[in-house]
Amino acid sequence: MSTINQSDQEIRIGVIGFGFMGRTHAKAYQCAQQAGYPCKVAAVADTGLQSLDQTRNSAGNISGTDFELDTSEITLFHDARELIDRSDIDLVSICTHTDSHVELAVQALNANKHVLVEKPVAINPDDVFKLVTAANNSKHLCIPAMCMRFWPAWSTIREMITSKQYGPVRSAVFHRLGSRPTWAAKFYTDETRSGGVLYDLHIHDSDFIVHCFGLPQAVTTVGDGMHLSTHYHFSDGPTHVLAHAAWDHQPSIGFKMQCTIVCEDATIDFDLNRKDQLLVHQAESTTTVDVGDLTGYDNQTRYVLDLIAGQPDAKISTMNDAAMTANMLAAQSQSMTVGEKIFL
Repeated sequence: MSTINQSDQEIRIGVIGFGFMGRTHAKAYQCAQQAGYPCKVAAVADTGLQSLDQTRNSAGNISGTDFELDTSEITLFHDARELIDRSDIDLVSICTHTDSHVELAVQALNANKHVLVEKPVAINPDDVFKLVTAANNSKHLCIPAMCMRFWPAWSTIREMITSKQYGPVRSAVFHRLGSRPTWAAKFYTDETRSGGVLYDLHIHDSDFIVHCFGLPQAVTTVGDGMHLSTHYHFSDGPTHVLAHAAWDHQPSIGFKMQCTIVCEDATIDFDLNRKDQLLVHQAESTTTVDVGDLTGYDNQTRYVLDLIAGQPDAKISTMNDAAMTANMLAAQSQSMTVGEKIFL
């Protein structure tokens, strides 16, 4: 998916928020730099750090690259506005808590910066549309960081689906199961801020389903802020599309991310915790699909760098996509509350 841009101009990057995700973005940029992309992580802003060597008690469900982060040439700011106002920063990655995303992204766009903003962009669809408007009025990029659209195995799955390589899809079932994050507990236990499991985990599968099949006609979601399932209803598409997400498993079980796509001529089988993550089953045979060594974080970072350098836009992830997903998640939340199918 990724290419090396041919521009000689170095893209200088600032990362706002330096917990697990901020460090993951920084590593992906430095890994891209090592691969030949003219970019450099120049600054970080985080109110909770006194030093970039300070270890945060944070982790993620999916590991990024083992690439070792070099902080020796990164300047630390405690005020995000100081980083945004720097004239030598070209691209800002926003990796803070959800309720600060839109304000920081708008500030960065107004300061003539390109923006990569973590998911969810916002809980309220109206806030997402504020950023859509700001992005549309800007000459700079604003990209939502929906990493599953860039995950090598999943982008391969989407190509199999959209090309109908194995015939039309009959069924698609997704599982994303774990325990609620123990880091930033004050944020994650407040569902008005974090959105609960719907916006932390389930968003990935909901967004990927839209990426593969388009916007469903309606959704039916049952459960609560800790454990839920959604049936996606399509008027023209597969009749059996389900996604299941949980935060209420015991920590010792670890994190499970799986999907099974049943096509007319094959079953596509993904399991994050398996050595051969992506398999295709046909009749009595099973084929292992090689998806390479890069992560979705790597590919999404290189996608943004390529766009800034003027490479053709494959339209993999846009703010309009984020707005569409935000509306669908709001419908799923409403469905849980009222116990009914909600039409979009």
